[in-house]
Amino acid sequence: MKGILLTKPESGFSAAVTEIDEAQLPEGDVTVRIDFSTLNYKDGLALTNRSPVVRKWPMVPGIDFAGTVETSAHADFKPGDQVILNGWGVGETHWGGLAQKARVKGDWLVPLPSKFSTRQAMALGTAGYTAMLSVMRMEAFGVTKDQGEILVTGATGGVGSVAVAILAEWGYRVVASTGKMAEADYLAQLGAAEVIDRAALSAPGKPLQKERFAGVIDSVGSHTLVNACAQTRYGGVVAACGLAQGMDFPATVAPFILRGVTLAGIDSVMAPKALRVKAWSKLACNIVPAKLDRMTKVLGLSDAVVAAADLMIGKIRGRVVVDVNA
Repeated sequence: MKGILLTKPESGFSAAVTEIDEAQLPEGDVTVRIDFSTLNYKDGLALTNRSPVVRKWPMVPGIDFAGTVETSAHADFKPGDQVILNGWGVGETHWGGLAQKARVKGDWLVPLPSKFSTRQAMALGTAGYTAMLSVMRMEAFGVTKDQGEILVTGATGGVGSVAVAILAEWGYRVVASTGKMAEADYLAQLGAAEVIDRAALSAPGKPLQKERFAGVIDSVGSHTLVNACAQTRYGGVVAACGLAQGMDFPATVAPFILRGVTLAGIDSVMAPKALRVKAWSKLACNIVPAKLDRMTKVLGLSDAVVAAADLMIGKIRGRVVVDVNA
């Protein structure tokens, strides 16, 4: 089979498309013939060796894939079933989706919703699934569209783009924060009511600022997350799901104890299966195909390594789908 193989011999790191013997596939009770994978931020880190994401060598990267079950010893799946995988350490400690086949635990798989093709599922991927988990968490805490604006940071990224589209479809007024103001029209097409420059949020700010947002979906972290919390209205909810600016959180407790703000962490890697199925079901019911196409670019395996480098320097907008058979 063909795939991207990451190696780290004494001579240095390498990421290359190569022929891989299927006998090397790791243990698992389901083998999947992959149609499409994606490039996410974590994939960018792995493919550029920018961070110690990969913890076993050699590694096939790719934290997502969608395809068809080829063989199965798992009770929930049979050959011919179409499935999705997101997270579970795949692409980090277990061979992932940037190859033509994968062998994984059946417990990690989610049935493909009938409304989606495998390509559409990967146009969403972990980014879209994470965005939906974030929206669901805000809803669980009672944030409704009549309570005020929702801020989405990192809005031209994968999580941000899908979050903007979902929230707009549900009738929320969305304020999109981005470092790419030239992409304001793109964000407006996804449903953003207002686009602001990320510089307004990315520098150190006051612990409490003017109340504005009823909710926040933040994929950036660091000072951006701190300022988002400081501008969240009384009783609002901030869903934190990323760290593009940094892992640090140089904040005070003021927004939480003086305004009752909730900071909710969103984990997509180890989320239980029932929550995953619910998120994918909601995505199938609430994503407009035209918006999904607008935010998606499709590449072949041979272009994925270069695209990963572009992703890490902010040159990619929206979602990158990888056709592993192209």
